[in-house]
Amino acid sequence: MQDFIFTLKFALPADETDFDQLVERLGEAGCTDGLPGIGMAGRLAVEFTREAASAADALATALGDVESAIPGIRLVEACPDYVGLSDIADCLGVTRQAMRKTMHAHADFPLPVHEGSASIWHLVDVLDWMNARRKGAVPASLVDTARAAHGLNQSRRPRTGQKSGQKSGERSGEKAGIGRLKISA
Repeated sequence: MQDFIFTLKFALPADETDFDQLVERLGEAGCTDGLPGIGMAGRLAVEFTREAASAADALATALGDVESAIPGIRLVEACPDYVGLSDIADCLGVTRQAMRKTMHAHADFPLPVHEGSASIWHLVDVLDWMNARRKGAVPASLVDTARAAHGLNQSRRPRTGQKSGQKSGERSGEKAGIGRLKISA
């Protein structure tokens, strides 16, 4: 068992407005290893340090605990997945400038999922690239967590032909089989 650090961001049901009550219910549901916060009306983020056999198990159990505490809550994003250059630099313990130099010096640096004044990458793509260049450059637990967060986000994306707000069946942690989720390398 090891600790995995990640954040789950949610959209709250319209009738959930009492933050103190939400925190109490999260604690009762087993989220005592999470730090909840509200930065925007109708949203909740919980940063977890969860002990589990794998990152996928850690995310799945945390998601299930939050969903059992707050029925109707909807996962918006599992982190770390979508990251900017500064986020990547922070994860790797280097400066943003060093990361920018690395990106520009290597034509095979992973392509961003969004390119613009603020480009966005899938963290796991960059970590895999770093490890391919220098074996063991990135802690395995960080790679596993980024891979599991990416897999969870991808499993909850609307399918082709599906409306953005439409649910793709029941997709809660246990019902979606997140613990059994096969995350490709």
